[in-house]
Amino acid sequence: MAALCAQAGGADYPVRAADMTNVAIKAGFWLPRFETNRVVTVKVDFEKSEETGRLANFREAAKRAQGTFKGCPFDDSDVFKIIEGAAYTLATHPDPKLEKYLDDLIADIAGAQEADGYLYTARTLGMEKVKGFPRAGMMGPERWSNTGASHEFYNMGHMIEAGVAYWRVTGKRSLLDVAIKAADMMDRTFGYGPGQIQRVPGHEEIELALCKLYRVTGEVRYLKLAKTLLDFRGGGHAYNQNHLPVTKQDQACGHAVRAGYLYTAMADVAALLGDPSYRVASERLWKDVVDTKLHLNGGIGAHRRAVVPGFGSVGEAFGAPYDLPNENAYLETCAAIANALWNDRLFLFSGDGKYMDVIERIIYNGFLSGISLSGDEFFYPNPLASAGGYRRSKWFGCSCCPVNVVRFIPQIAQYAYSTSGNTAYLNLYIASDVRLALSSGTVRLSQETEYPWSGKVKIKVMPGETASVRQQGNFTLKIRIPGWCVGRPVPSTLYEQTEPSPLSNFKVKVNGESFAFTPEKGYCSIARFWKNGDVVEVDMAMPVKRIKADSRVTADRGRLAVERGPIVWCAEGIDNGGHARDIVLPSDAVFAETCVDVCGVRMPALTATGHHAAKGISKVTAGPDVTVKLIPYFAWCHREAGEMQTWFPTSDEIAAESSSGGLQASFSHLNPGETAGALFDGLLPANGAAFDAHQRRATFWPHKGTDEWVRITLPGEETVKGVDVYWFDDKPVGHCRVPAAWKVQAQLGEMTGWEDVATDCPIMKGDWSRVTFAKPVPAVSIRLQVKLQPKFSAGICELRLR
Repeated sequence: MAALCAQAGGADYPVRAADMTNVAIKAGFWLPRFETNRVVTVKVDFEKSEETGRLANFREAAKRAQGTFKGCPFDDSDVFKIIEGAAYTLATHPDPKLEKYLDDLIADIAGAQEADGYLYTARTLGMEKVKGFPRAGMMGPERWSNTGASHEFYNMGHMIEAGVAYWRVTGKRSLLDVAIKAADMMDRTFGYGPGQIQRVPGHEEIELALCKLYRVTGEVRYLKLAKTLLDFRGGGHAYNQNHLPVTKQDQACGHAVRAGYLYTAMADVAALLGDPSYRVASERLWKDVVDTKLHLNGGIGAHRRAVVPGFGSVGEAFGAPYDLPNENAYLETCAAIANALWNDRLFLFSGDGKYMDVIERIIYNGFLSGISLSGDEFFYPNPLASAGGYRRSKWFGCSCCPVNVVRFIPQIAQYAYSTSGNTAYLNLYIASDVRLALSSGTVRLSQETEYPWSGKVKIKVMPGETASVRQQGNFTLKIRIPGWCVGRPVPSTLYEQTEPSPLSNFKVKVNGESFAFTPEKGYCSIARFWKNGDVVEVDMAMPVKRIKADSRVTADRGRLAVERGPIVWCAEGIDNGGHARDIVLPSDAVFAETCVDVCGVRMPALTATGHHAAKGISKVTAGPDVTVKLIPYFAWCHREAGEMQTWFPTSDEIAAESSSGGLQASFSHLNPGETAGALFDGLLPANGAAFDAHQRRATFWPHKGTDEWVRITLPGEETVKGVDVYWFDDKPVGHCRVPAAWKVQAQLGEMTGWEDVATDCPIMKGDWSRVTFAKPVPAVSIRLQVKLQPKFSAGICELRLR
């Protein structure tokens, strides 16, 4: 890795992450993930960027070919993220062909940059003037006129990160010089000086990127600009964390990815300027998240869109405290990455293992689910339950997640180790070798482990090549004690083990002798004179644990999750008779370990005795005992897009809420892209809305203004007292509306006709439309006769028979 251009003086984090070029992933769980990222994902991301015009935009901008832009203005950032990830792969696997490809691409980028340093291909290609260009409004009529939406800052922030990464790995300044030129332009443009303007970046990223640029150039103007951009905030909207000055914010709110990048930058500025106010605010916001807004898989950003008290309508955002849905959870892959970056910075401040506990939860669960085992399919949201139909995609119109994955996986290596003075930290258990620079000299560590499937770890310690200098062997090795191992799955009471694990579950031996210790900030500290060949053995008990959520998390009441080690486990329909959401796993279920083949990858699985529950109109029925199979959450949805569950009901009544109870629905016409099962999945639009673009529903689309029907066939004759319908209405973006009118008919016997049992039924939007019959009827089928509004279709989110 190239030496620093100029050693930035002054303050910085007291703990330093390992240089990723000094970490070699050699075996175990992570090696195939790193290799798949290097060999498959980098290539796929570049191919998709070529197919969709992202790369052509730079070539066309270099020629100033007006009106030729393709895609969205923020697409520039995707290319920069792939370059950053590709650079990291070169650090450990030199590849002349890839490096040449990157050099050529960087030449196009340099050509696309305007003379004063501005780089934003959509505007360079004149798209703000093209009539009908769908994102012209996002751009604003001129430079920096709409920074709340334009992503100008965001694009250039990712370009700076890519430039720093490529220079550090290759020593080539080509992209770094583009980054410096852009930063100089922004430094001239923004501030409080004569002729300068004050604009708030709508999507934070530039702030942390400027801190990186400061570190490699020593140019303090970049650090001051990062602070200035932070200080511009206040008086705007919570969606992009602009509602209060950053040092006054105490609730994590708004767009979760933007928030994570902002809170990361606040820590960076605090460390580099030695200003505690930014650190205090970042830690205060972190506590709000881990206490009330962190999902079990480490994801953040509960809602695709929500109305949050005190913050208004926000998208891809945090909800209110303890508002942690499962099936409707958003949890963008990029938000998991942002959360990891943020926790890493707070760890570097403190050396406290609680931040590494969160990082570990993220990387094995809520992040890793976002990328397929094959490395070429991706999740955008990462829900914790599914009624079926949700699957990974090859690419997205907004493809920030696939390209963020490619740059994040290589960074996991540097999270595994860190240093502070004469102390070496072992943070993550990954089969790897590392070389660390301590104040007493260079130390090498080598880990052998099958973690996360096994809790046994062997660490070889090599203080220098010969250990001939006595001082070189004197240092402290800090080995992280995972919170899950000692009864603390997260650093709060938001999630707890039903039977807490004792400290004795974490055992350490040094050269075969038991080592007694008192935990220090989540670490076992071993201070001694080390000799080449010394061995530390760690043995972490890994029993299956049931996890309960704080009682204020309504979505998880009466439910327990399953964890073993750092892994969250789930059940899929494909392993459990086609259904997973109606599974009851008793609180005292006993688990056994088996294995499962997921797309050719053999991995552990768990089994336990449970049963399915079904809800009829008048009673709940428990099915016979069955063997329930669970797989690691990150591996779900590889074999089919079926049902999935992570928070398991412990009672029949709660499980039956997700059961159709044997009810069968048929339609006069059903949109081919939808399923009749949506009527009985128990899912409603968030926040009492009638419209949620990703709400499961069954509609008559594309029929408009017609007379339609929905028939509900019961498993046998039952007494029905009424019907509740939650109508789907996608105004203003779509063409479904609540119906003009509807009535209810009943079939009293299989050989009888239909009789009206309720006419002129009430129609509610964003709520249940409830009908109670004049008298209960014994029926084998119920039919809704639905009259659609002229020029509009209609649909149903949910239906209940009483």
